[in-house]
Amino acid sequence: MSPQVLIAGAGPTGLTLAIDLARRGVEVRIVDRAAEFFAGSRGDGIQPRTLEVFDDLGVLDAVRAAARPPAPMHVYLGGEFATERRMFEPREATPAVPYPNPLMLGQSDTERLLRDRLADFGVRVELSTALADFTQDGSGVTATLAGPGGPETVRADYLVGADGGRSTVRRVLGIPFEGTTDESIRMLLGDVRIDALDHTYGYWFAEPDAPMTGIALSPLPGGRLFQFAAPLTDDVEPTRALLQSYVERFTHRTDLRIGELAWSTVWRPNVRLAQRFRDGRAFLAGDAAHAHPPTGGQGMNTGIQDAYNLGWKLAAALRGGLDLGNAPLGPDALLDSYETERRAVAARVLGISTGLMEKHVAGDEDAMRRGPETQQLDITYRTADSSGPLVSGDRAPDAPLRRADGTPVRLFDLFRGPHATLLSFDGSGPNAEGIEAYSIIGPGATPSDGRLVAVDGHAFADYAAGAGTRVLVRPDGYVAWRTDVQPPAAR
Repeated sequence: MSPQVLIAGAGPTGLTLAIDLARRGVEVRIVDRAAEFFAGSRGDGIQPRTLEVFDDLGVLDAVRAAARPPAPMHVYLGGEFATERRMFEPREATPAVPYPNPLMLGQSDTERLLRDRLADFGVRVELSTALADFTQDGSGVTATLAGPGGPETVRADYLVGADGGRSTVRRVLGIPFEGTTDESIRMLLGDVRIDALDHTYGYWFAEPDAPMTGIALSPLPGGRLFQFAAPLTDDVEPTRALLQSYVERFTHRTDLRIGELAWSTVWRPNVRLAQRFRDGRAFLAGDAAHAHPPTGGQGMNTGIQDAYNLGWKLAAALRGGLDLGNAPLGPDALLDSYETERRAVAARVLGISTGLMEKHVAGDEDAMRRGPETQQLDITYRTADSSGPLVSGDRAPDAPLRRADGTPVRLFDLFRGPHATLLSFDGSGPNAEGIEAYSIIGPGATPSDGRLVAVDGHAFADYAAGAGTRVLVRPDGYVAWRTDVQPPAAR
């Protein structure tokens, strides 16, 4: 059977998209040119908004079980302990934000958990299968795959390039990848084992006169590996002996023996943004659309949310469009909104991660600090002329509710799944195709007829809602529209 959507690239972006499409009943095929699944930490920071995405996709519990909070960093200068620092100050969960803190998990482990979830829908990644070329017309895409059985021609309704910085999809489309690559800065990233160090902590080893020029070791969950980050000067090759010399030089110790590199890569500042995210029936997502510095943990998270934005729109386009109760959208208008929304977000996030990188290069004291702007909870698709505490395009908050029988339920529980959700405050709303409707009443009211009580009034407060307010939440957890009953004019 020909797939409705062909995905090139099986990293976190491609896997997220495949899960979202498969749960909507879309026939999907996901291929990757690699012969083996990636094994390494690379993007190891999972931001709070991504945890909310994982909640909706049914993979959050597995991720939380495997991950760990960011470890405190022990700073050593000249071989002497100087201070302890944290990238993030832990925050308490609130009714609106149930997962306020990032988690650390090696990217290969995140991908494994996403593959396991995808397998629940009967879809598996096809390795050693590269997208070689494609053409498109008004009704679909014809792709040539190079796989173990030789060349194969595949017809699909849509093609998504989640195939990384050297994207074949972007190259074939001729989309410029605008930005810069700084060849003067090279950094080695890798996963190593150093058993003499306490794995409870991260470490920063540097000299007193150059506190921001040193080596970093961040513990990875699930074993004894640390992610290693060190500057590379000249054109030296990254070897175990070179890393050992770095460790001895910056720690002023000879008892720290490193193991073989479990994974490594040489990184250069490469900050780029694709000129377009859509060309006809082909789309770019993740690293194929935007390249980030590793500072701030933004790249993987932004790609996952690209996929989360695109999945429900592709599924709706395959059904002929979407009607969420305000203005019906045809397939083209709906799919155009992917680029409009996500390219603006990618540009903003690139600015954040680039600014953090510049702080590192300049040696700023707060270069290791990560604020709420990196957690992606404040991402919004609201337009410039929108105003108010919660409007179309904003993230829909969570809130605790209570059923008539006293059992608790959260708004995120109601949102979970491939549907849109209509919230009617002190009122009722009819269910429609693809929309599940709920009536929410105040904490002093008596629940009946399926109405849900807003525990302590949080839902009313966080949605800035009054009697008669109606809020339609998109399948990706953002507000599609809202209406409010206006008070009568004063006489």
